[in-house]
Amino acid sequence: MKTIEIFLLPWERASEAAYAIRKQVFIEEQGVPEELELDECDPSAMHVLAHQDGQYVGTARLVDLGNGQAQIGRMAVLANFRGQNIGREILVKLLLTAKSKDFSSLILHSQLTAMPFYEKLGFVATGQTYNEAGIPHRNMMLILSK
Repeated sequence: MKTIEIFLLPWERASEAAYAIRKQVFIEEQGVPEELELDECDPSAMHVLAHQDGQYVGTARLVDLGNGQAQIGRMAVLANFRGQNIGREILVKLLLTAKSKDFSSLILHSQLTAMPFYEKLGFVATGQTYNEAGIPHRNMMLILSK
């Protein structure tokens, strides 16, 4: 089994690798407009990078929304590395980080096709389906136990 290393980094250290992954997955694969990919949340967010086979292969971020709530976003794994539990490892790292920071709940905007992935780790769908960057999404939430 290949070793996956998961790093929690500030944007200053994660930006180059995280953006390269996000660009390949969201902009090139999924057609998200490039101007939507980077936003005002990146500099203050905590970023996770997954490293395998000498390269960064996955990323996500955790944004503090205040009032004990955080948002997981920009979760992406390069196509050649999907199906190897890398996304799960990234999400577990985010969940542990959120608990260590005493967040009481997590929210995320899930693409409809990714909802079963998040459900496996306890996220529950809330609200209606909506369009974000041309892709159907639904909000999901997880209440964190102390």
